[in-house]
Amino acid sequence: MTVEAVGSARDAVEGADLICTATSSVEPVVKGAWIAPGAHINAVGACFPACRELDTEAVVRSRFYCDRRESVGSEAGDFLIPRREGAIGSDHIVGEIGEVAIGRAPGRSRPDEITLFKSLGIAVEDVAAAEHIHRRARAVGKGFLVDLGGRRMTYD
Repeated sequence: MTVEAVGSARDAVEGADLICTATSSVEPVVKGAWIAPGAHINAVGACFPACRELDTEAVVRSRFYCDRRESVGSEAGDFLIPRREGAIGSDHIVGEIGEVAIGRAPGRSRPDEITLFKSLGIAVEDVAAAEHIHRRARAVGKGFLVDLGGRRMTYD
């Protein structure tokens, strides 16, 4: 894989299959017009009602998934602002990521759909990811001792 610096957010987004945003922006940094059919967006920043990383068009064009409906409905400007504008309703949320994982909510239904996962961060997701990484590291014999202020952590 090649990584290269680009001059603008637009240059980074146009033609991308995967778009990840992790900013504290109050103004959109990604515009829907830039997003290619079939792209997936992970929007993990802008976690306050007045903040947003995506413009309204980006949200409207996307099949919207989240980590928790209640959190998105009270904290996510990326969702709240387009809803307040009347561009989407609460039913724009297709499902929570856990619902997709167990088959209760549908995933992508067409290759050209734009999918969007809005995450506000849920501690149990972090714990599950850490457990998975820890388990894999132990399975392949990777890892090392970490001293956390006098508390020694090992894989033993």
